[in-house]
Amino acid sequence: MTRIGIVAELGQETRVAATPTTVGQLTALGYDVVVEKGAGESSSFPDHAYVEAGALIAGADEAWGSEVVLRVNPPSEEEIGRLAEGATLIGSLSPGLRPELVEALAARPITALALDAVPRISRAQSMDVLSSMANIAGYRAVIEAAHEFGRFFTGQVTAAGKVPPAKILVAGAGVAGLAAIGAASSLGAIVRATDPRPEVADQVKSIGGEYLKVEVDEAMKSSDGYAKATSEAYNQRAAEIYSEQTRDVDIIITTALIPGRPAPRLITAEDVESMKPGSVIVDMAAGQGGNVEGSIAGERVVTDNGVVILGYTDLPGRLPAQASQLYGTNLLNLLKLLTPGKDGQLKIDFDDVVQRSVTVVRDGAKTWPPPAVQVSAAPVKAESTQIVDDSGVLAASKKTISPVAKAGLVAAGIAALFGISAVAPAPLPQHFTVLVLSVVVGFYVIGKVHHALHTPLMSVTNAISGIIVVGALLQVTSDNIIMQIGAAVAILLASINIFGGFAVTRRMLAMFSRGDKARA
Repeated sequence: MTRIGIVAELGQETRVAATPTTVGQLTALGYDVVVEKGAGESSSFPDHAYVEAGALIAGADEAWGSEVVLRVNPPSEEEIGRLAEGATLIGSLSPGLRPELVEALAARPITALALDAVPRISRAQSMDVLSSMANIAGYRAVIEAAHEFGRFFTGQVTAAGKVPPAKILVAGAGVAGLAAIGAASSLGAIVRATDPRPEVADQVKSIGGEYLKVEVDEAMKSSDGYAKATSEAYNQRAAEIYSEQTRDVDIIITTALIPGRPAPRLITAEDVESMKPGSVIVDMAAGQGGNVEGSIAGERVVTDNGVVILGYTDLPGRLPAQASQLYGTNLLNLLKLLTPGKDGQLKIDFDDVVQRSVTVVRDGAKTWPPPAVQVSAAPVKAESTQIVDDSGVLAASKKTISPVAKAGLVAAGIAALFGISAVAPAPLPQHFTVLVLSVVVGFYVIGKVHHALHTPLMSVTNAISGIIVVGALLQVTSDNIIMQIGAAVAILLASINIFGGFAVTRRMLAMFSRGDKARA
């Protein structure tokens, strides 16, 4: 069987690529697992826990000599040299930011997979380590800010006086930003958020935040699930908003990152100077240049006016047990994809967009960058042939139905209804007429229901299920046993659909109610 090696990380890294829980699941896929001695100690996973999960504890040479090596951070040149020929290395390699690492990996007859290059498509979400770590980092950023901040987050009225709630600005409403908004809101703070994508406004509001819209004549969309550079007009208006907010808020958390590029500068030195003494800034992009002028990667800085700027780059590692568990689960899900037979044999299929996207080097041949993956959920405009008159005015469109054609279709439908009613035996014409009218009424009624109140799917299915229940109740007393059984089954299934739909709606409304209470 193929052997997987779990190696220890260098420096101050506290995470480990596999936990005792994921080791047990790796062995279930048919792999033998070797863990380097002491690899999990910084994450509070002792060696004996790995042994109990089915792993073998060994030295570094044996772990690095495995056919498959799992780790968290990119390897050094020395560690690359320790890999066996034909081995497969899987970890967070950041190939877009480390071209020299890609070249070093391609110089060896090995295969390298970058877990942080997983495309952001639905079926790859369980492998998306960037989202997993960003979720932890956003939460931890709030904890670090609370540690530095000298007051409560929540407002209180006490016998000694009134305590105002803290005001927090979160720049960027991606995974990390939403995690920060949720954590700060749950602690009782007033949370505001900015983001160039207007579609995240509902997400921000649902977890208790206030979305600050940047009013410009552009719509930011992403075709690959990652942030894009903004326009000059957006940057100018956003800078004005940041300047306004820095004079008012107590805490700022910045999360803006663009893959493969330096972090955009959002908060200037003048903005920092305008903040109140004791204010806190957490620059989560400090490792890529920083969103805040004056932040230093990995350090705590105190400005002359008493503002604390945290540029910590190890936020996920400050919750090592949780971060290791999520990271290990992401790795496990990728290995499940690479081990379709659950026989301990790792196979890479380039016809699979996920496997192709994460493969940086294959058998010593460089395969980075991969082909672009289109993941945008934005509707694609239908192509149409347009006819323009001599004056340049749009005259007609090939895809457009004229009012005359619509009237013709309606007339044809009415004629078909009367034709069927004229020749069909009773009581079919009556039932058919009711069916047609129900379709027409249902279309216009349900079509007017706003999606924020009820999803069209739930409305339609509940309406249909209600009709089914009524019809089945009339048939359940039939003398025919087959009709009785069919009616009973119909009542059961339709009732499950109705109650399930209302249960989902109730949970949705409760979620928005919690957001309203938090803002209040």
